[in-house]
Amino acid sequence: MTTQKALTLAAGTGFVVFWSCGFIGARWGTQYTNAFDLLAWRFLVAGAIAAAVLAIRRPRISRRDLVTQAWMAFLTQFVYLGLIFTGIDHGITAGVTALIGSLQPLLIATVAGPLLGERVSRRQWLGLLLGLAGVALVVAEDLHAGHGSALLFLLPIGGLLGLVAGTCLDRLRKPATTSLDALAVQSLASAVLFAALAASTGRMSVPAAPGFYGAVFWLVLLATGGGWGLYLVNLKLSGATRISSLLYLVPPTTMVFAFLLFHETIGGLAVVGMLVCAAAVLLIRLGQQVRCGDGGTPVAGSAGESRLACVHRGAARGEQPDRAAAATRRRNPAHVLRDSRPAVRGAGQSVADE
Repeated sequence: MTTQKALTLAAGTGFVVFWSCGFIGARWGTQYTNAFDLLAWRFLVAGAIAAAVLAIRRPRISRRDLVTQAWMAFLTQFVYLGLIFTGIDHGITAGVTALIGSLQPLLIATVAGPLLGERVSRRQWLGLLLGLAGVALVVAEDLHAGHGSALLFLLPIGGLLGLVAGTCLDRLRKPATTSLDALAVQSLASAVLFAALAASTGRMSVPAAPGFYGAVFWLVLLATGGGWGLYLVNLKLSGATRISSLLYLVPPTTMVFAFLLFHETIGGLAVVGMLVCAAAVLLIRLGQQVRCGDGGTPVAGSAGESRLACVHRGAARGEQPDRAAAATRRRNPAHVLRDSRPAVRGAGQSVADE
């Protein structure tokens, strides 16, 4: 296993574990107060840490990237988390919320081709649909509840749309900000947004229960630092479609945590659903093969690694770099080199970073 593949696997695994902690923290914290208060305290603590990080690092962030990160904070944290936590606070179970959230990979895949330039193969479409079926099995025991107004379910649906929009925005604008600096800026922006929301609605308080602050630090360290941090890392490593597919593993992982922390039992149907989800993610994330030129041999690995390998092989055969890159484009039109620039600028020069 190459270092890049090992890093991608570790980042993906960590993302699933820490993202699941957000649902556990929401259930834990809303036992003591309302969703707005919980989110305000979560991001006030995270924002204080973020301010210290930025003060130490003093990164140079362009105005364009700063605007991008502010919009990311609004869409993927204020809208997504605000509506998700509010839905849970009003009685929507974590299982039903996870089922609605599992629609994100399908929405991302629908827009990934025309909007993001990320090709979704037939195998990946099959994996996306299989994953949706797996999540449906995992949360089937929760679906019969159906309590509350039907309009209440617009909350997690609206949150889902915010997360999808934020993911697409990041992939379209491709900010140069590092993952750590992006997380810090977004945490600061979210602290302002959630504190203002809680204060303006009269829901800001200082809970006396120690368990509330345990939930806050759980959310800050595991959900914000771990979950959102690895979300940004995976966007850079794997792209929107593949990181979205990992969300299929969140509901079963959350159920395992709930069993360990809250002694909730896991039914046989949920176990089957977990296995289906795992199979779906493997199907989506299998390394693609790219053929080098006409009649070339396949190259396994990520799309970027394969394209660069094709260019190097073409150069070894005596082809001009631009001809080798063009051959790769003809065989794989959906995987053109970034910004349509040649990957190799000339003899003796390095390959451009993917």
